[in-house]
Amino acid sequence: MIHKGWENRETIKQITCVHADAKKFIVDRKLTPGKVYDVKNETEEFYFIIDNSERIAGFRKDYFEEN
Repeated sequence: MIHKGWENRETIKQITCVHADAKKFIVDRKLTPGKVYDVKNETEEFYFIIDNSERIAGFRKDYFEEN
């Protein structure tokens, strides 16, 4: 249940959203291209960020570029 404290964790780094065009999921409601997001946790495939709904969420790394 470590994920429950991620919203209050220190920011690891910042990333910029480059697109919100998803083939399978609706991502454009949660991400804004050009906006900078704080990374709270990271895995090989996903960044866990505070999205536009102000909640923690995991997104594939191909939506972002590192600053």
